[in-house]
Formats: sequence, structure tokens, C-alpha cells
Amino acid sequence: MSEVKYKRVLLKLSGEALAGKQGTGIDITTLGDICDKIKEVSELGVQVAIVVGGGNFWRGRRNGEQMEKTTADYMGMLATTMNSLALQDALEARGMFTRVQTAIEMREMAEPFIKRKAAKHLERGRIVIFACGTGNPYFTTDTAAALRAAEIEADVILLGKNIDGVYSADPKIDETAIKYDEISYADVLSKDLKVMDSTATALCKDNNIPLQVFGISNPDNIVKAVKGEKIGTIVR
Repeated sequence: MSEVKYKRVLLKLSGEALAGKQGTGIDITTLGDICDKIKEVSELGVQVAIVVGGGNFWRGRRNGEQMEKTTADYMGMLATTMNSLALQDALEARGMFTRVQTAIEMREMAEPFIKRKAAKHLERGRIVIFACGTGNPYFTTDTAAALRAAEIEADVILLGKNIDGVYSADPKIDETAIKYDEISYADVLSKDLKVMDSTATALCKDNNIPLQVFGISNPDNIVKAVKGEKIGTIVR
């Protein structure tokens, strides 16, 4: 444990992170590379919880603007469950013990989310994967990550994104965009920076949960973040 900065972390992954270069679905090589690093972190003695999105399978009403919002969001929750089961399978293939907990009851596939049960799993060295977001439409998996991190009293949220930190603007569009090494939640909200949605950002701010943002294209960044190495952006 002397190697690591945090005892308990919540790793937030986008669904797209599991798709790799193919863009949709699950790329087995990419999934394996990410799970290799999650295993490495767990073997350092860090308690790991995961929230994963579902954008590699379903992007809500972007797939059909005529669809009713609640229906589209429930379909997205099912997509997060598919990703969660894929993570579970890949981690267990690597000898790790895991539990998937869902915000909507699916007893044949996973446990329902129970805070005390999740904490007990973490204390026993199991990796806990939270599926179905918050279980409510109109809330993103970013908000689910902030909520679960608060509930399990995580030391930090590790946010793996397609870009390597927080910028003043989209660096793919604006060449003058400035990367922040550290920024406050208040500035993220006031500058309307697209780190997480505003509900998730406010929840992290109110519960004083630090957020480490880094690029997931190099999965080794997960290990570096846990060890407290200077990568990406820290939001406090």
C-alpha cells in the first residue's frame, strides 16, 4: 500500500472506452488491456469500484429523436449492464473476484445495489461493478459515478476519458485550448467545462470528492493515477 496514494477508488469508464478503435460494441483486446491494469491496481491493495457507461451500444435519443426520453434512458441502463458483465467476465478470467450490482433489480444476473454489501465486497478485495446508472431516467452515468463514490466513501473518482485532461475548450476544435493541471469544481461549473455533467460536478463538489481526469487510451494511466503520479487534471 505504500506505493499507492488512495485506498478506495471509483473508476468511471465510458462505454466508448471499451469499443476501442472500432467505435461501437466491445473490442476484446481493448477490454483486456483495461482489465489488466484494473487487476494490477487491485493487487496493489487498492479497493476498486467501477461505473461504466453504455454509449458503445446506445446513445439515447441521438439514435432516434422521436423516442421518449425515459424509454431511451432505460435502454441505456441495459447497455451499461452488458458492459458491466463484460468487465466482470474479463476480470474473472484474470483471476479476480468481482460482483456486479445493479440499480434496477436483475437477480438472475447480478446483485441489487446495497451500500453495506458493496462496502463489504470491497473490504474483502472484490472488484465491484455498478450497473444501470442511478436506476432513474434523466440522470447520466457521470451522476451515478459521483453518487456511488459518495455512498461507498471513495477517496477519489478516476475518470478515464478520450482526451488526456481538462481543457479550457475542446482541443480537437480549438488549437489554443489550455490544459489545466488542477482546477476547482467551482471553476468547472462557472466556465461550463465539459468534464462531467453539471449534476455530477455539483455532487462531487458538495461531497468534497476529488476527481482525477486522464486519457484512457493508455490504460497504464489507471495505475499511474492510483500511485499519485502527475497525469491529466485533478479537480478538487
